[in-house]
Amino acid sequence: MSETPATAQLTAGSWFKSSYSAADNECVEVACSLPRVGIRDSKISGQSGLIVSAAAFGWFVRGLKYSADIPR
Repeated sequence: MSETPATAQLTAGSWFKSSYSAADNECVEVACSLPRVGIRDSKISGQSGLIVSAAAFGWFVRGLKYSADIPR
């Protein structure tokens, strides 16, 4: 599967991995090109990813932080 036009536009941006990325690259990569944020699998970075609004990505990150604070 090749990159979608929206993901290809983000290719020029700076993709980066989380600081929590494992040594075997099992993580996601993110690229910010306001007003969009690209998200893709780091193991298959040449393929298309998901494009969301910067606001939606912010809510996603806040949700992750909130869920990490919930005792299990």
